[in-house]
Amino acid sequence: MKTINAAVIGAGFIGPAHIEALRRIDAVEVVAVASNNVEQAENIAEKYALAKAYHTWEDCINDDSIEVIHNCTPNNLHFEINKAVLQRGKHIVSEKPLTMTSRESAELVKLAGAAGVVNAINFNYRFYPLIQHARSLVHKGELGRIYTVHGQYLQDWLYYDTDYNWRLESNISGISRAVADIGSHWCDLIQFITGAKITRVCASLFTVHNTRKKPKTHVATFQGKEADAPMEYDEIPIDTEDGGSILIQFDNGAHGVLTVSQVSAGRKNYEWFEIDGSRKAIHWNQEEPNSLWIGYRDKPNEIVIKDPSLMDAPTRKYAHYPGGHPEGYPDCLKNLFMNVYEFIRSGKNPAEHHKEFPTFEDGHTEIKIVEAILKSNKEKKWIEVS
Repeated sequence: MKTINAAVIGAGFIGPAHIEALRRIDAVEVVAVASNNVEQAENIAEKYALAKAYHTWEDCINDDSIEVIHNCTPNNLHFEINKAVLQRGKHIVSEKPLTMTSRESAELVKLAGAAGVVNAINFNYRFYPLIQHARSLVHKGELGRIYTVHGQYLQDWLYYDTDYNWRLESNISGISRAVADIGSHWCDLIQFITGAKITRVCASLFTVHNTRKKPKTHVATFQGKEADAPMEYDEIPIDTEDGGSILIQFDNGAHGVLTVSQVSAGRKNYEWFEIDGSRKAIHWNQEEPNSLWIGYRDKPNEIVIKDPSLMDAPTRKYAHYPGGHPEGYPDCLKNLFMNVYEFIRSGKNPAEHHKEFPTFEDGHTEIKIVEAILKSNKEKKWIEVS
């Protein structure tokens, strides 16, 4: 089996997560990491025994030995790097959001089609085993007609006004924060499971901390609490949302509602949904991903555990261990990348991926949804997703 060489651009939280997931896939070799933070790049290269540590992303994508680029940089760099990778004719896996605007994402979709390379975006929650099973249930008609979809994506990592991160700066992260960062995952997941598209939204967003305290020097903190000495801060105005609630209409007639928040105490990464159909309902929670609740009107409810022997045949490949052996976040990253690299190795036309993984088209769709939500919040009315 031919080994495929990959490189990761970006040395924050998600870059090493990509490296670790890629190392669990057969015949994939991560040969390089790139970051403009020289110390971080070299530390990651040493930690993972990577052959190369590039100090610019340009040098990385110009390395002819590298076939696939994983773009794990801050949001404001996604468009420029993704575009350059496509122009170099390399396969690309990008973090989300795909770009800062739908104008940029539309351009990338066109470029990807013209380049004829594999393009993927990291909507990794699709690849939990029971998410694949839930999608199979819906598409076989076991839920019947979908009535409603509702859920939340809650976090508390920005709970205090002393919590600070580059995602709070709109020139780096974009004009939406909570919706674009975590709401986009929920919207993609629901559309993937149901096969229905979000067509209209009506949103009410909020910002709890209109100013935040940015440390003048970098000192390790834990949930806003100072590690050692008293801190000195700059007061920074905030122009992105801490959360909000969104009413949703789907193209199949179903109604939905989503609440997102990054200021919900005790909720670390609480993404959950319930899909209510005419025959049964299903419920899933990302913090407990190895069980799927199935609800009935006329008989006892069920809990399906993650067990390959209980799953539909096409979805079993996403569960790598027997029942009773939990699988989690790193495993859904692995599953997504597994599909991408199997597809690259197959030599198939990238336009014929058949939903084996989310593509730049899915990233473009999500940006249009986010923009519609922002417009709805501003104009205080229902907005069509263009």
